Order: sequence, then structure tokens, then C-alpha cells
Amino acid sequence: MRAVVQRVKSASVSVDDQIEGKIGKGLLVYLGIEEEDEIKDVNYLAEKICNLRIFEDENEKMNRSLLDEEGSILAISQFTLLGDCRKGRRPSFSNAKNPEGANHLYNKFVEACAELGVPMETGVFQAHMMVSSINDGPVTMLLDSNKVF
Repeated sequence: MRAVVQRVKSASVSVDDQIEGKIGKGLLVYLGIEEEDEIKDVNYLAEKICNLRIFEDENEKMNRSLLDEEGSILAISQFTLLGDCRKGRRPSFSNAKNPEGANHLYNKFVEACAELGVPMETGVFQAHMMVSSINDGPVTMLLDSNKVF
């Protein structure tokens, strides 16, 4: 499971010109789910992202987490994070989990973060979404649960 995590001042997602999710200070999380991913990957990323110390403290050091800041997450499912561009010119998405399994784990990720106390907003699974954000820093992290286990 891969996640691109951006520290934001605000972010929103819309589908067909209708806002589906919107946050103020927090994290914009793009989540890609691979074929072999399971609940342990969900739990690892939820805990890691919610506790990742990427917000500045009073000394301008990255020492505070999303939980410390009482921020929110806007979670966007994005299978294109799994695009393998090593061969040819067209990305291969053969390692992406099937839509039903991916949607299940995406929802489990949203639930796991909420259980940790983080207010959650989401996009619409498999929809063409327009995402807007004001990246704070900019601070962007790439996390991959398959490089841990």
C-alpha cells in the first residue's frame, strides 16, 4: 500500500462540480492499494500517518503529529500511484488490487484513522475527481507499507 502524504493548509475534492470532501489544516493523503495488501498494511499506514511528526513546533522543528495538531485527513483513493513505468511508455497497473478489494481496504483505512481520533473526509471511489490543495511547506512524504513488512 502506497501513500503520498502532503501537509496542507486546506484541501478539497469535487466530483461533477460538487464538493465531496473538504478540510482545513491537516493532511491530504493519496492512497494506492496493491494486490497483496491486507489489513496489516491498512493499520500500519493509518498509525504511521496519524502519528508522523511533520508539523512544526514552537521552535520551527518538525516535532508535532496530526493528532497533536488536531488536524484532519482528506483521503483520496488513487490507483495510479501503483503505475509501473519501468518498461515502455505506458504505465502498467497490473499490481493494483481489484476495485472491490481496493474499496474495502480504502474504507478500512478511513475507519482506522477515524478510530485514532482524526476527522476524515474522502473523495468518491473510482470517480473522476478534481483535487485542490494548498501545500504547507511544501511538505510531501511517500510511504509504502510493502517496504516495511
